[in-house]
Amino acid sequence: MTGTEIELPVTDGVLAGVDFGGRGAGVLLVHGSGHNAAAWTDVAARLVGTCHPVALDLRGHGRTRLGSGGPERYWRDIGDAVTALGWDRPVLVGHSTGGYAVTAATAAGLVEPAALCVVDGVVLDDRAASLLEHAALRTGEAADRLRATFRYGWEASDDQLRAHVERCVREAGEDWLNAGARPGLVGEVTRRSFTRRGSRWVRRPTVEEIASVTALDPGAEILPSVDVYDRLSCPLTVVLAEDGFHAARRDEVRAVVDAAPDRELVEVRSNHNVPMTRPADLAAIVLGLVRNRVAAPAGNTD
Repeated sequence: MTGTEIELPVTDGVLAGVDFGGRGAGVLLVHGSGHNAAAWTDVAARLVGTCHPVALDLRGHGRTRLGSGGPERYWRDIGDAVTALGWDRPVLVGHSTGGYAVTAATAAGLVEPAALCVVDGVVLDDRAASLLEHAALRTGEAADRLRATFRYGWEASDDQLRAHVERCVREAGEDWLNAGARPGLVGEVTRRSFTRRGSRWVRRPTVEEIASVTALDPGAEILPSVDVYDRLSCPLTVVLAEDGFHAARRDEVRAVVDAAPDRELVEVRSNHNVPMTRPADLAAIVLGLVRNRVAAPAGNTD
């Protein structure tokens, strides 16, 4: 399925996104670091009969030309995006870093969702440990690792980009993140991860953008730390991938869920990349939230 390319105004520019159409409750889909709106294509295809899914390209990603702009701007944009869409109490779904983004935007009071769905993106460290972990991401060693593993910031010619996309599609079944994903979807996400810069293509985000996002302010009210959940009053569903980034910390995830009413833990047999590798399972979870949580969708209809 293909959606309509859209632009959503934010504080200092616009975010790119894909409106997949449909009618009913608004569902905002927010990708993780290194991904983009295309990662939600197969999930959205299963939602449009019941609701209205829209996926964003966060700053520094996909077709959004805005840079990251610091450690908070990317999640603060979510409030502006919901306002631009004219939605009242949407369901917010975020994967990985996007899971923290929708959580932080809600915790800051920038949006009042009908429900939050955090997909293998729960934050579990306390503030001190989180600050140390994010500082470690700004080292030269970490930058080299990101370049080697994900090609962040890599510049490519037309031919190099074409060959790279073809290789990613061909090798998807053996990739630790993409195994199980539809090969065509891997190609779509990979292509959208590059932006034109002069005669070259640049893989986004760059390591400089990662450094900007991870330069946390120790005095900030909201940090990617476990205390952010104390600020939530809306229903929260945490989707935990059995082979994902947080599988070894299941008891801590369980503690976050058990800390307040109206929270649920759903475990799926998947690697970290749930939206691409288990779209049917994830769509079913989101549809359950839409049906159970959005009692008055009048403000979300087309």
